[in-house]
Amino acid sequence: MRKGDDREEEEGEEEREEDDAERLRRMLMCVPCDDGVEQNHRMRKEETAIIAKGVKRKRGQHECGVCEKVFDRPSSLAIHMRTHTNEKPYECDVCEMRFRNSSNLRVHKRIHTNEKPYECDVCEKRFTQASNLKVHMRIHTNEKPYECDVCEKRFRCSSTLQSHMRIHTNEKPYECDVCEKRFSDSSGLKRHVRIHMNEKPYECDVCEKRFTQSGSLARHMRTHTNEKPYECDVCEKRFRQSNGLNYHMRTQH
Repeated sequence: MRKGDDREEEEGEEEREEDDAERLRRMLMCVPCDDGVEQNHRMRKEETAIIAKGVKRKRGQHECGVCEKVFDRPSSLAIHMRTHTNEKPYECDVCEMRFRNSSNLRVHKRIHTNEKPYECDVCEKRFTQASNLKVHMRIHTNEKPYECDVCEKRFRCSSTLQSHMRIHTNEKPYECDVCEKRFSDSSGLKRHVRIHMNEKPYECDVCEKRFTQSGSLARHMRTHTNEKPYECDVCEKRFRQSNGLNYHMRTQH
């Protein structure tokens, strides 16, 4: 039932996007006067001339005149052109976040409804998107199709590989706007910002001590459970944390 409904919605969207393609062409060919300011008028005219090339055919296909990417349908080209115009006509009526196409809006709204129509048939974990389920299944199959061409380490999803590559390039595109410290991934920045905000979302359910990171809470819990997962392979002494084991190895062996 879900697949049928999704197919009907996709077909409806295609029809709307076909109309959008023609409307986009007419819109882009129309150059507003921009309050009569000649310079802005000329800039807008030049911009329109470039983008208007986006709706043209190439051997029965539809090619973007900006980046030359080719699409099978004018509706797909119409959606793509919004990456150049930054047009986001679909708005969430809950949080007002905007999207370039209706399918992305439909997926987004599941955040508010907590709808998770895609279920793993191994562990029954549910997901809002089919793509997320596909990546999750690789945990069970141990499939890691994305390989680093520097160190050959493999990953389940392309985004993880992309973050990993920054280790080799030393690229740190995420900057803290308080202290200007930079990070290779957005999650690292998010954890760091909690230091400035004194936010500690992770609480020990034994002693109620709070932590900025889930890993810090996990290490703390070992004080209550007396778990010592790190073992010296020389004398078999065990430690709660890896740095305790490393110090032991340097000083004792």
